[in-house]
This record gives sequence, C-alpha cells and structure tokens, in this order.
Amino acid sequence: MLEFEEEVELEEEETKEYEGEAIEEGRVKGVVSNTVPPSIVLAVVYDGSEGKALVKFYDPIGDVVYYWYDKTGHKPYLITNKTPEEIAEKFPEVLRHPGFSHLDVEEKYNALYDKKILVTKVYAKDPLSIGGGKNSLRDILGETWESRIKYHHSYLFDRNVIPGMWYQTNGNGLTPVEIVIPPEVRQTLSSVFKPEHAKVAEEWIPLFQAPVPHIRRVAIDVEVYTPQENKIPDPKEAEYEIISVALVGSDGLKRVLMLKRPEIEAELKYRPDYEILFFDSEYELIREVFKTIVQYPIVITFNGDNFDLPYLYNRAIALGIPREEIPITVKRDYVSVAPGVHIDMYKFFAIKAIEAYAFGGVYRGERGLDGIAYAILGVGKVERQKNVSRMGYWELAEYNYRDALITLYFTLYNSEMVMKLIMLLSRIAKMPIEDITRSQVSAWIRNMLYYEHRKRGWLIPNKEDILKEKGAVHTKAIIKGKKYAGAVVLDPPLGIFFNVYVLDFASLYPSIISKWNLSYETVNCRQDAEKPIPELPHTVCRDRPGLTSTLVGILRDLRVHVYKKLAKTASSPIERQLYDVVQSAMKVFINASYGVFGAETFPLYCPPVAELTTALARYIMTSTVLKAIELGLIPVYGDTDSLFLWNVTEDKIKELIKHAEEIGIDIELDKVYKFVMFSGRKKNYLGITNDGSVIVKGIVAKKRNAPPFVKELVEDIINNLKNINSVDDIIKVRDIIIAMVKEAETKIREKRITLDKLGIKMVLSKNLSEYTKNRPQHVKAAEQLLKYGIQIGKGDAIILIKTKDSVGVKPIQLARIDEIDEKKYLEYISTSLEQILEAMGVSIEELRGATRLL
Repeated sequence: MLEFEEEVELEEEETKEYEGEAIEEGRVKGVVSNTVPPSIVLAVVYDGSEGKALVKFYDPIGDVVYYWYDKTGHKPYLITNKTPEEIAEKFPEVLRHPGFSHLDVEEKYNALYDKKILVTKVYAKDPLSIGGGKNSLRDILGETWESRIKYHHSYLFDRNVIPGMWYQTNGNGLTPVEIVIPPEVRQTLSSVFKPEHAKVAEEWIPLFQAPVPHIRRVAIDVEVYTPQENKIPDPKEAEYEIISVALVGSDGLKRVLMLKRPEIEAELKYRPDYEILFFDSEYELIREVFKTIVQYPIVITFNGDNFDLPYLYNRAIALGIPREEIPITVKRDYVSVAPGVHIDMYKFFAIKAIEAYAFGGVYRGERGLDGIAYAILGVGKVERQKNVSRMGYWELAEYNYRDALITLYFTLYNSEMVMKLIMLLSRIAKMPIEDITRSQVSAWIRNMLYYEHRKRGWLIPNKEDILKEKGAVHTKAIIKGKKYAGAVVLDPPLGIFFNVYVLDFASLYPSIISKWNLSYETVNCRQDAEKPIPELPHTVCRDRPGLTSTLVGILRDLRVHVYKKLAKTASSPIERQLYDVVQSAMKVFINASYGVFGAETFPLYCPPVAELTTALARYIMTSTVLKAIELGLIPVYGDTDSLFLWNVTEDKIKELIKHAEEIGIDIELDKVYKFVMFSGRKKNYLGITNDGSVIVKGIVAKKRNAPPFVKELVEDIINNLKNINSVDDIIKVRDIIIAMVKEAETKIREKRITLDKLGIKMVLSKNLSEYTKNRPQHVKAAEQLLKYGIQIGKGDAIILIKTKDSVGVKPIQLARIDEIDEKKYLEYISTSLEQILEAMGVSIEELRGATRLL
C-alpha cells in the first residue's frame, strides 16, 4: 500500500466536465431486476452500454446487490434562455449534433429576480454531448444553465431519489419505503418549528430515522515487488508483480493471498489470526482477489483510488485476464467496483469538515494510515525495517494483514459509527456515498441546494449572475487572506481564574442565517428592504423565506432541539449512539453552511450572505458582552461563539440567557471550570472542569512527534494541576511543577534518560529518492539506515534522535545517549510548558537561571 500525506484538494468542482461513467458491456454486474424488494440506494451511475441511468440497490435481508435501470426515459439536458426558434435559426449545429435528442419549453422560477421565466431544455442522447466532449452542446450555445451538473446527480434531483434511503420497485418506478417516526420526534414539529417550516421539517425527519443497516464489506490492501529500493510502483504501468494481497471482511473473512517466490522458501508456519493462501502464479492470485470483490456490496481501501485498485486493474490487463472477469473500472480521478461500491478511507479522512467536526481534529495534519489509526483507533501499522520486496512470507503477511485490518476497522469501531455517518451525510447531501467520501463539504452543500432547487421548480443560477446582481463585500478583513471582517475575539488575560462559566451561542452562524433569512435570493433584493446592520449597505427581504435560511434553520433546530437532546435521553444505548451520529452529521453541514457563500469556488458564491453573517455575529457577541457587564458579570474571554464569564450567579446567567433569547439567539451553559489558566494569547488556555475533565486549547504541545518524555511530563503536570482547588493550592502545585521541570531538565543534561524516551516518531510521506530539494530531519535519519541495509520507504515510520553532530539527527538504532543535543530537548520542554508556567507567574528563563541548567 502506498500512502500520500501531502495536502490534497478533493473538492468536486462544479467546473469539472462530465465523466462518461460508462459500465462496459460484459463487465461484472449485480442482479439485474425490474422488481426490487425494500432496499437502500447505494449508487446511481450512467451505464453507457445501455444509455440509461442505473440504480444500485442493496437488500440487507437477502444480502443482494440489485441493478435497476431507469424506465422513465430520463435524458441529460441543459437549459438556455434561447427559444427553440432562435436555436433553429442561429444555432442549427445544435440540431445537427449527433448527440442531440430534442427540445422542450418549460416554466422555471428564477429566484434571483423573483419571477417566473420560460426556458428551453436541450436534451441529449448521452452526458458527453452536453459537455465534456469536443464541440459539445454547451460549447455551441455559450451561456447556459445547469450544464455542468453531473448526469447521475441530475437524475437524482429530477427523480427525487435520495441516496442511502429505502426504496422498492414494481418494474416501472421507484417507490419510497415508509419510515416510522417515533412519537417523541414527531411531537417536536409543532413545538420547535414555525408553521411554515414544520411541513419541510417533516419531510427531512425520515432521513434521520430511516434505519442504517449493516452492509457487508471487505477491506483490501495490495503489496507490490520492486527490484529497485524505494522505487514507487506506477499503477498505470503496473510492471512489477503483486506479491501479497490482504482481504479482511466484516463477515469474518481473514485472508492473505501470497505469491510464491523462488528466492524465498515457503516455511510452513501457523497463523491463528488469519488464513494464508499461496499461489504459483500471479494470474491466479489476482483472479482470486476479483472473485472476492464481487461477493461484497462495499469494498474498502486506504488510498485505493490512487494505488491498490488501479494497480490490480492494470496488472490484470497486462497478464491477459479477460475484461469480463475484472470488477474494477478506473475513472479519471477515482476507481469504482462492481457489483457494489468502493470507499477510499484515505480520501474520506482528508475531508476537512470530517477532520474538524466529526473527529474534533484528533488526527489534524495526519494523512498516512499509521498516524490516523493511532489518533482514532489507538493502534498503528506494523513497523518495518526493510522494503516489502525483501520481507519473508510471514513478515510480509503480518504487515499486509494489519493494513487491511485497520482499514476495515475504521468502519466497524464504535458500533459502525463511520459507516452510519457516511450514510447520513449521503442522505442530507442527496449524494451517493462514493461521491460523499471523495468531496469536500462545499460540494455536499451545493448538492443539497441543487436538489431543493429542482424539487421546487427553481432555476439553478450561475455564479456570475449572483455576483452581478448581489454585489461584493464592504468590510475589510483583519486576518490576512480573508475577504471580509470575521468574528469577535476578546483578548484573554494572563493568569488563573477560578469558577469560570462558559456560555455557548448554540450554532451561532446557522442561527443567524435562519433568523435573518439570509440566502442568495433574499439579500439585496430590494433597496427599501430591511438593513440588519447599519454600517453595511446590504438589505434582506423578510417577506419570502430564503431557501438557504429555511434548510439551515431546519437542520439547526432539528440538531439543537431534537437529536442533540435525544442523544442524551433516548431509552437505549443503541438509540443514543445513533442519535449522536445524527446530530454529528447535521453539525458537519450547518457549521460549514455560512462559509461556503464566502468561497469563490462555490457555485452559489454570494459574498453579502457571508459578510452579513459575520457582521451579525459581531453584533450579537458585543451586545451580549455589554449586557453581561451591565449585570455585573466579568467577561474574561470570548471567541466567536463562546463567552467565558467570572463573578457568576445563577440569577445573572438566567438574565443573560433571556437577553439572548430577545435577540433571537439561543445561549446555553456549556461548562463550568473549577479554574482556567490563560496564557494571554488567543485560543490558548487550559481548564479543569468541576467534574475533573481537562480542556486544552493550544497551550500544550502534545503533538504525535514530540519525544515521549515530554508527553509524559505534560501529562504529569496536568494531573498535578487537577489538585488545585483554591488560590492557596496554586503556590503548592506551582512548586511541585517547578521541581518536576527541574528534575526533567537535569536528567537530560546528565544523560540520565533512555533513548526510547527521546525518540521522535515521524512518517515518510515520500520515498527517499523523491526528496530532491529539501531533506527534512527524518529523511536524513532514514538515509543513514541505508548504509546498514535497512530499507525505509513511503508510509514508513522512523524514530530519530536529535544529536550534536553536523547532521543533527540519527536514527534511534544508531544513536548513543552521549550524542544527544540536550539544548534541542530543553527547547521541547520550553515550547510545551512555558505558557502554563507563565500563567502561574513563572518564566522558563528564571527557572533555568536559578538552577544553572544552561
């Protein structure tokens, strides 16, 4: 398995052209049927051989993947404001185009101008004729609408098919399976939602209540022989042998397929955890892999789009395996499988919103399997000291098996939380799971809004039209790179504060969008409309509900007032866990809902929506701070949607919450700190809550590549901080911490510490030969191992020691304790602890001066 750790942009751009999505004749398919029992929609693709949309269903009861072909005659199309007569007269090449089908005239609502218009729909025989091929209909006509939407998305919009939801067929069409709504959820419709929103909310609730079944799946990991050390096998060329493939299934399959190599003796050895099968020929090994793939509805990989699956495909072609036996189709930027679908966990974890909101940033900056696995699962890859080509059978099998096992376990741990999250995101975005796991959140929001446009009969506007009609921003950003002024951040103090209450502005930005009716079609719609912020010229029409404000408001209310509460109060642990996944999925969407409108790459880019949102957030925070001061409360820190208060009483908190309700914002008590240590820097503090929980924001360096002794020192210090209950305790604990720091630094200076406590673990993001311009410290350490025949390649971890020689580092295998660079290790202590010490009135320089450590 090859892993790529460089920053990736997986945004599914609206400017991409159509992809053929053809499933070639003779390829492996699911059970083709006109009648499908209650099943969930796995995917929708365009089958070029049939010239139709193909819906892939999974029936969990029968454990069958069904293929159902569209019976409605749906065809690709684009929209133009040119009449059929004008097209025939001025653009006759449209009618002569080999892919042209027919024209139709339809009435659409143009929300941008608040009027109905007549448009012409130009239908084509295939998606590439619309756009993507040479001399396409889009190119001929020039200005068009909805001509860059992928065909399978367009089909979902037009037929109101929601991926991940349950349907059944009777031959002619798809019928949704009725979803039972629990009484405790249904009763919220009247108590939580306004009458105009209750009906829309009722349509959304089934998406969150529909069961998410267990779907059988198999994880695949491929290892390839390379004659040259550190050479990357090119999956397009696929010139080297596949020597091992691990297959681990959710149904208990545990198997490693290995190619017999004449230079290595096949020693018989018992493996209790998994089965090992040997093959005399690579041809038969790959065929066995394909036989396994076709048995599963979902294939899971880690970087399978870029390496494992394209390598299998191209190697199979090179070896002469018949195409009809190959269940893999390689697309331009991803790889699909048959009869089911393929999920690449590498791309899923690379989605910024997933990293930030679903996993709370626990694997921030990690891209490799090893780093993400350690952060989420607490386990890692099998560390290797040589290239896979030089491994014996059993060493290779263990390495290969562990990678596949981890990849599968990502989707199984915590009651299949990740798979449930993917399915729920798919339903909200109206986007198949293969697309969801390969797109950034802006593409999800785009799809959700496009679906709602089509459902309502609205014309989907072009970005250029929105900008021309709605205008640009009027405030200046403080942060470099931003286009408009952002949130309010109160400068924190330096020191320790006891009994600090933190109020949370529940889903602040989504609440603003909902309350002030912000949407591309409602901002700046009339000059005489309401002006929410006096210093800004933007107006908002409140007499018609905005599409974005309606959807975001419903998702926000469902999360805050329904599912977030049910996640704590539901009767069974299974229900609570499911509702927690539901509210997490909603959080991912609503937290990104404002930002996309300020991103130039977003197809519904509307700067005034984003600018008004942040301006109103500043007004709300400022108003709340002033009210708090008026009540005698002392705001000690505030950041975007959180306010830290001192000198708090219950009555004063209730009054402040009431004030927030009067301006239409929900504030709730988030947590109470026994004490908070502020470093004087923004987004930097450490707090101990009344229940003993430790909350750390930026103040402590606990990075994965910090030396173990620093991590242990930080943990010991935090444990001592928990003993602070009063001002008097600060002095006692401060003296203990000072002594701990002195002792740690003395051990470093006197070399009374073992190398394993000083080792810094880092992962190679490339093979050594690829580091041509810059050679980071872990690369320099890895190069020293080559002299001793120890091969380190892409994706491998290396443990290095900081040394005083000219290179500055050595791999732990070659280092001695007398060679360590104590100054470097003392710097780690400084950067990790100086802010805690400063908050306690101690500077690291004074501490060291008193002990003469430097």
